Parts: sequence; structure tokens; C-alpha cells
Amino acid sequence: MSEATSSAPVVGAPPEQRDNPPQRPRSHKGWLWLLVLLAVIAAVAYYYRPKSGAAGSPGTGNAPPTTGSGGRGGRGAGITPVVAARAKTGDISVYVVALGNVTPLSTVTIKSRVDGQLMDVKYQEGDIVQKGAPLVEIDTRPYQAMLVQAEGQLLRDQALLDNANVDLSRYAGLLKQNAIPEQQYATQQALVKQEEGVVKNDQGQIDAAKLNLVYCHIMSPITGRVGLRLVDAGNIVHASDSTGLVVITQVQPISIVFTIPEDQLQAVLSRYRAGQKLVVEGWDRDMHKKIASGALATMDNQIDQTTGTLRLRAIYPNTDLALFPNQFVNVKLLVEEKHGVVVIPNGAVQLTTDTKYVYLVKPDSTVTVRNITAGTTEGDQTEVVSGLNAGDAVVMQGVDKLNEGSKVVATIPGEQPAAGRGGQGGRGGAGKAGRGKAQ
Repeated sequence: MSEATSSAPVVGAPPEQRDNPPQRPRSHKGWLWLLVLLAVIAAVAYYYRPKSGAAGSPGTGNAPPTTGSGGRGGRGAGITPVVAARAKTGDISVYVVALGNVTPLSTVTIKSRVDGQLMDVKYQEGDIVQKGAPLVEIDTRPYQAMLVQAEGQLLRDQALLDNANVDLSRYAGLLKQNAIPEQQYATQQALVKQEEGVVKNDQGQIDAAKLNLVYCHIMSPITGRVGLRLVDAGNIVHASDSTGLVVITQVQPISIVFTIPEDQLQAVLSRYRAGQKLVVEGWDRDMHKKIASGALATMDNQIDQTTGTLRLRAIYPNTDLALFPNQFVNVKLLVEEKHGVVVIPNGAVQLTTDTKYVYLVKPDSTVTVRNITAGTTEGDQTEVVSGLNAGDAVVMQGVDKLNEGSKVVATIPGEQPAAGRGGQGGRGGAGKAGRGKAQ
């Protein structure tokens, strides 16, 4: 009981001094351990990070090196993947390329040859009309009336001529009998001549009236396509009008007029004079699509001294109406066909200021720089005059990563890359080794 009583606090007594006050130093030690733990984690992460990247493990974002020995990554490091193509023997054509203009062989502006009212239009705009087909009709009534008047005048003057001839015959009999003077007979002869002239003039008036009637019916002088109508029915037209009624353009066949430099003339001229048929192809302005194929027809008789070029004309059947008058097209004139030459894709040819070269893939899967002599280029192929043989593999894509002796994995379309399987396996092994170390 005494112990319980002594341990109770006394009311009004001063506060009891505690034996264990708050210990602040113990909080500083907790933060210290936390900093140590973070430093250890950072050290471990720093230790393993470079080793994992060097091994080429997935997800690091580091591309394999294109040069060097490859380090600790494995056998595949330093191998550059490229796309290659094989040189092959084939045919290639030699063309003269020029800019041409589609020019109709005939273009006719239809005009009226008489004055009158336009009564009828017998064509549709854009139609292909045949030669002799009716186009427009002009009022014929004034010219029909003129024809009747001329025919009536002819009848009157013809009667006067007949009467003068009768008098001349009678005067001839009287002159033989010395019943009239000779001067009277000569005067009658002159009168007959005069009447004959009047009759002939009347006949000319009749012919002119008939011709005007023909001019009232306007026909197409050529076979071609009619353009937009320039004068509508109901208008009065005159022979002196500067504007025509319609324009007709011949489109089948049609021609292309183009120019070539005079230094290329001899190659064309020698074959043209030998009677060879020179094919001339018409292409669109982007050289992506061939529009038509024709043949060289003729050439101009002199060179233009201001430009040093010569104009030539090629004829095209234009059965599909692909060529349009006054259209600008590119022209390819076939001059020569080469057979059995070595050709490679254009993408494999590399250029310097004075040479052309390729990256040749050797059997040991390394590349070497090989200078070549290029010849004719047609489309996406280039002729190799010297420097390559048929079957040689040349790099098309990936040349920007190559140097002399670079190790490559060459992928040739249509072939199985033997060297590529080994390289891929080496890279795979290196990746596994890197991941093993990272773990």
C-alpha cells in the first residue's frame, strides 16, 4: 500500500522530470541511412547500364556500329546491311530526247464567201466531221432571185443575137448581088459580135449566181474535229468578216514537231537517208507515261542559227485521240538499239566530279570501290562499258554507310543472302550474351 501511495502524483506539485526526453538525433540517423541506400542503388544501376548497352541488348536504342572490330558485342557487330543488285546482260536503246508540240496536219477556219443570214447550223461542237459534210446554211433566196434575173437577161440577149445573125445572112446574099454597100454588111458583122458578147456576159452572170447558191451551203473541206461555234444561227454574215464561223482541225493522223541539237543530227540523218523507219515516241510532260508511238516523217531544210537546232516532224495515227492539237509533249527518237550489253540499275552508280564508280560486293561479304565507264542510260538502267562483268553484285541502298573494305550483309531481291544469315546469327548471340550479363 505504501508503494502505491508513493507512486501517485501529488496535486499542486511541480511537474515531474521525465527520464527519456525526445531524441532528435535518432531522426538524423534515419535520413542518413536512406541517403546511403539511394547511393547504393544508383551505383548498381550505373554499373550495369553501360554493360547492357555495349552488349546490344534490346531496348537500349543503340544501333550496331558500321565500322571497327565490334568490341565485346559479338561477331555480328560492324556489319552493315545493304540492298544490292547483280549486273546482267541485256538490251538498251539509244534515244534522242526533245520537247515537241502536237501540230495538226491541217487546220481550216471556215468563213462565208457570200453575204446573208445564217439560217442553220448542222454540226455539234466537238464532232468529228467528214470531208464534204454540211456545216452551215445561209439564206439562198436573194441569190436564187439573182439567178432568175440573169437567166431572163440571157434569153433577151440571145434573141437579139439570133435576129442579128438572120440580118447578117440576108446582107451576105444582097452583097453578092451588089444590092447593098459592103460597109453595111461589115456593120452587121460587128453587131453580131456585140450581141455574142452580151450573151456570154449573161451566161457569166448565171454561173456567178449559181456559184453563190453553192456558197450558201458550206461543206467541210477536210475530215477533222470542229471547234466551238463562233457565230450562232440568225446572225448576218459577210464575206469580209475577219472572224470565221468555225475552226476544223485534222486530228487523225496528227503530227508532232520537235527540235534536236545539231550535234545529234548526223546520227539521225544517216539512218533517215538510209531509208530506216525511225520510231518517235510521245511522252507526257513528266516522262511517266507514253502517249503515242509514231515514225519520223520529214525534217526542216535548214538549221536555226539562233538556237543551233533543227526541226523535225513525226506522224502518229492517233486512233485513240490521245494527242491533242497544240499540246506540249516530250519526244524520244529511237536512234539505235544495243544488244548484249552489261546493265545495272541507276541507283548503283555513284558520281564524283570526274568519275563514276560503284560499290562492288566481293565473295567475302566486303565491298570495294570499282570505277566504271558508263554508256547509255535508259529508264532505270545504265549501260556499263567497262569495269563490271555480268553477275557482279553492286550496292544500291546503304552506300552512305560504306567505306573501302566495309563488311556488309547484302540482300539481293530474288536471292537468299548467304552472308546475311551468319551476320544475323552473330548479332543474336551478342544480344543473348549482353542480356546474360545484365541479369
